Amino acid sequence: MREGTGPAKACIHPAMTTTLLGLGPAAFKAALIDAGVAEKHAAMRRDQLWNWIYVRGARDFGAMTNLSKNLRTMLAERFTVARPEVVTEQISADGTRKWLLRTGPGIEFETVYIPEPDRGTLCVSSQVGCTLNCRFCHTGTQKLVRNLTPEEIVGQLLVAKDSLGDWPSTAPNRRVTNIVLMGMGEPLYNFDNVRSAMEIAASSGGMAFSRRRITLSTAGVVPMIPRAGHEIGSSLAISLHAVRDDIRDVIVPLNKKYKIAELLQACREYPTLSNARRITYEYVMLKGVNDSLAEARELVKLLKGIPAKINLIPFNPWPGAPYECSDWTQIEKFAEIVNRAGYASPIRTPRGRDIMAACGQLKSESIKLKAKERMAEMESAALARMPS
Repeated sequence: MREGTGPAKACIHPAMTTTLLGLGPAAFKAALIDAGVAEKHAAMRRDQLWNWIYVRGARDFGAMTNLSKNLRTMLAERFTVARPEVVTEQISADGTRKWLLRTGPGIEFETVYIPEPDRGTLCVSSQVGCTLNCRFCHTGTQKLVRNLTPEEIVGQLLVAKDSLGDWPSTAPNRRVTNIVLMGMGEPLYNFDNVRSAMEIAASSGGMAFSRRRITLSTAGVVPMIPRAGHEIGSSLAISLHAVRDDIRDVIVPLNKKYKIAELLQACREYPTLSNARRITYEYVMLKGVNDSLAEARELVKLLKGIPAKINLIPFNPWPGAPYECSDWTQIEKFAEIVNRAGYASPIRTPRGRDIMAACGQLKSESIKLKAKERMAEMESAALARMPS
């Protein structure tokens, strides 16, 4: 393991400047016009800046040499493209990297990069803390502070690509090939900001991630799942972790509101679902809790008719965790039953355990708020935006 400061710290925006990160094309153009760029030139300037920021990874306006010196000076006075501050960068013995990022007092969140032979996956956070209190998840022990903005979500991609030297975005064999919204927080309780950030990530003129290579993971905010399919268009992952409501009520408390049957019906109706775009079901293996062979057989029955992949996740321990990981022989027997039923059922190799970067281990030190109050706020806000 190695720990360092990573890219230059730059989260405190100079007074009177506005960030361009996280702005969609229309808002980006409007900001330039408001700053004095002639309307007839604004679209061209936006496209030039978009290319510098999201294709070439420019971190200041001085590097944008196809813009006039006067324009660069004006942009530097009015705007910033500063990334989140990198508090620490840790590198695991297996090559996994974890960044602790900060954008203000008490606003800290983590991002993880997982290199594999055929891909490089960036695990992105959508909230500071979480409201869901899943019993097996370390993040769930940290109360929600607030949603991350589009700037902060996109900023995680930029920090990772800076650190990895992964510019330009259009280069062959780039290191970050996949995005998973599986970091801190519940993405569907921050729907608008996640959607805006992923529009930028998928922009053909920017970072150009295929939506097939963007996966949104949810614990099961059932009313928001159809919107995610229609408006984000990403692949979908479901944190399932149990086959019976009485068990899932305990380990994934959101199940008390949206039961397994309701969740799976929403999955069957997911807009992009097909054999080519299967839903991934995540199932953390907890010794003596959800790992019996009878539960493996029930899992197969539950998912019948749904194009699916099942990720079996050995429980990753953290200080004070109430569970133990299932024995490896039990995990293999569980996987064999699922595989025989025709489902791809890989056992996920734990990555980054030595730096607390594995699945379920993320947590930052931030100001705590009452989870119940914040969860109610997030749910009310999300549902209020749904069409009637």
